[in-house]
Amino acid sequence: MGRKKGVVEFEDSPPDDFDPSNPYKDPVVMLEMREHLVREKWIDIEKAKILREKLRWCYRIEGVNHLQKCRHLVQQYLDSTRGIGWGKDQRPPCLHGPKVEATAESE
Repeated sequence: MGRKKGVVEFEDSPPDDFDPSNPYKDPVVMLEMREHLVREKWIDIEKAKILREKLRWCYRIEGVNHLQKCRHLVQQYLDSTRGIGWGKDQRPPCLHGPKVEATAESE
């Protein structure tokens, strides 16, 4: 007896019957949706790591000209790292910053 040889296949798309208004209606679909979100998040993180290595290589090779020669890689890296933090999944951008205190109106 040995291991099965073959390629593991994953679903690339989110589950079709997931209801965002009532996510706990079907626990299996909820877990599949969570796995899908985590998988997509890891893909984005790994893409950012690859771009970071390319940028590091470009800085090292280009030397003093890195500001001009590596500008496109810097922009790609910054675009790829926006919003891929683990705590920023489904929140609107206004909730990402520090908490704003409400000011009391004095009359």
